Amino acid sequence: MSSSVLILIVLGLGLVGWLVSRAKAASLATPGSRQLHSLPRYHGTYVALWAILPALMALALWSSVSPRLINSAVMSDPAAKTLPAEAIDRDAILSEAAQLARGDIEAGFNPASDALVPAFKVADAKFGMMGAALTLVVAFACGAFAFTRVKVGFKARTKVERVTMMVLLLASLMAVLTTFGIVASLIVESGRFFSAISPIDFLFGLHWNPTAEGGPDLGENFGAIPLFWGTIFIGAIIAMIVAIPLGLMSAIFLTQYADARLRAWVKPLLEILAGVPTVVYGYFAALTVAPLVRDLAVKLGMENPSTESALAAGLVMGVMIIPFVSSMADDSIAAVPQAMRDGSLAMGATTSETIKRVLVPAALPGIVAGVMLAISRAIGETMIVVMAAGAAANLSANPFASMTTVTFQIVALLTGDQDFNTPKTMSAFALGLVLFVVTLLLNIVALRVVKRFREAYD
Repeated sequence: MSSSVLILIVLGLGLVGWLVSRAKAASLATPGSRQLHSLPRYHGTYVALWAILPALMALALWSSVSPRLINSAVMSDPAAKTLPAEAIDRDAILSEAAQLARGDIEAGFNPASDALVPAFKVADAKFGMMGAALTLVVAFACGAFAFTRVKVGFKARTKVERVTMMVLLLASLMAVLTTFGIVASLIVESGRFFSAISPIDFLFGLHWNPTAEGGPDLGENFGAIPLFWGTIFIGAIIAMIVAIPLGLMSAIFLTQYADARLRAWVKPLLEILAGVPTVVYGYFAALTVAPLVRDLAVKLGMENPSTESALAAGLVMGVMIIPFVSSMADDSIAAVPQAMRDGSLAMGATTSETIKRVLVPAALPGIVAGVMLAISRAIGETMIVVMAAGAAANLSANPFASMTTVTFQIVALLTGDQDFNTPKTMSAFALGLVLFVVTLLLNIVALRVVKRFREAYD
C-alpha cells in the first residue's frame, strides 16, 4: 500500500471520528442536561486530531526505519551473497534493485541487481503491510481513546486551541530555524574560505579571477571589489535611476490626478510587473534591450561594443522594481492627513505646489523605505544579470561595458563539475555572506524608516 493511499485512509478515519464524536457531543446537549463546555465541533476536531496526527507521526517514523529493514531482509537472501564487498558498489546495486522492484526504472545498469528484484518485492510487500497495519492501529486506537473522553464537562475547545497554538509555534520556529541554518552554513563555509584567503584581500582586492590552484599569491585572484561595484552600479545606480522617477511619478499621478476608475485599472496593471518571472525579464533584456543599447553605443562612436552591458541589465532591472517604489510611495502619500492637503490648498498653493512642498516631504520616510526595499531586491537579482550583463569582472564606470555581479558569480562558482573543497568554490559562500549582510542591513534600515513613518501618522 502506497503512502499516499494510506494517508487518505487516515484522513478518512479522522473524518469519521469527527462526524461520530460531533454527533455524540450534540446528543449530550439535551435540554434537561448540563450544558457542554465546548461546542460539538470542538469535540469532533479533538477526536479527528487524535486519529490523524499520531498516525501520521507513526507513518513518518516507519518510513524512515523501513528502508534499513528492507535492505537487511534483502541482504539475508541467498541472491545477495554475490554482492561486492565494497560498500559503495553494494549500495549502488541495492538502490538499483529497489528502483526496479518498485517500477521506477525499466532496466538496470548492473546485471547483479536483477537477481535481487524478487527479494526486494517480497520485503517491500512485507514491511509495507506492517507499516500500514501499524499506522491504522495507531489511528484507530488514538481515535477511540479520544472518543471515550467526549463528555459534558470535557474541555475540548481548550485542547484544540492548545494544539493549534503548538502548530503555529512549530511553523514559526521552522522559519526561524531555517534562517539560522542558512546563516550558520554561510558562516562555516566562509570561515573555511577565509582560512585560506585573507579577508583583506577578498574585501579590498581589485582583481577577480578565482582559481582552484594554490600558491603564495592566491589571495590576489580573489579581490571582490569589481563584483561589489558591478552589483552596486547595476542594481543601486542604473536601476534606481529608472525606478525612482517612474515609480514616484506614477504614485503621484495615481493618488492625486487619476480618477477612481482609471486608478482601479492602472494600479493592478502596474503591480503585475512585480509578478513577472525574472527569467522573462532576462530574455527581454537579452533579446530586445541589449541590441538597442549596443546600437546606441555604435552611434556614440564606440568600437565593437558588446551586446552584454551594465546599462541593458540595469534598465530592465529598474523596470522590474518599479512596483516596489510605486506601491510604497502610493501608500505613503495616501496616508498623509487630508487636513495637510486642504490647508495647503486653502493658503492658495496649486496642486503641484502642494505635492512638492507638502505631500512628498510628509511622505518622504515611506518613500525612502520603498526605495531601500527596491535596492535590496535589485542587488539580489540573478537572471537578468546572467542574460544581459555578462561575466566579466570589470571595475569601470562605463555603462556600455560588460560587468558581473555577486549573484552571477555565486551561480557560476556553484554549478558544473567542480571540487567543493577548493577556495574557488568556497568563495561563493563568502560572496553569499556579504550579500546576505548587505541585504539584511538594507531591510533593517527600511523597516526602521517604515516604523517611524507609521508612528507619525497612526
